[in-house]
Amino acid sequence: MNLRVIGLGAAVVAAALVPLAASAGPAGSPAAPAADGKPVAASALLAGIDAPAAAPARSHGASRAACGPEVVSPDGVEAQTCVLSEGHSGERDTWARTYYRNATGKGLGAVLTLMGPGGRTVQAHCEVRPDDEPGVCETPREPSRGTFAEYMAVAEFAESGESALMLRSGSNSPDPAAS
Repeated sequence: MNLRVIGLGAAVVAAALVPLAASAGPAGSPAAPAADGKPVAASALLAGIDAPAAAPARSHGASRAACGPEVVSPDGVEAQTCVLSEGHSGERDTWARTYYRNATGKGLGAVLTLMGPGGRTVQAHCEVRPDDEPGVCETPREPSRGTFAEYMAVAEFAESGESALMLRSGSNSPDPAAS
């Protein structure tokens, strides 16, 4: 084979790969926020999960999210729970969301509770299908009261009836400075 052709081919390949490597950024760098302002999920559990079709597509200001760790039960339930807030001061909405995957092979029930200042709570009961596909459960959006740090969310997963709790997933701990 001609040495010039091999050299030219190598130069073309290098010219094509250098911009790709540069656009990837340094390894281990934090993910940049999404252009639409929604939180970017780094967890494999959250990959590919979009907001449900019933969720409002509005954006009235800055968004905030406080998510707890992704937790996994020995039975095969994975979950991560978040408190979300959107809007401007005085007109903020706050709600809870849990991302989950059920690999138990059984249908489960989930209760998602948003706890806010003054003992206020909002609950959502969700059916968790046994298909090992990512799912989302959300509480309704409520007008915010108090500071964002005063909100917490907990999701509890169990079989229907009087069965034992399989998994509990929390959003965050209250900030002692907010008390």
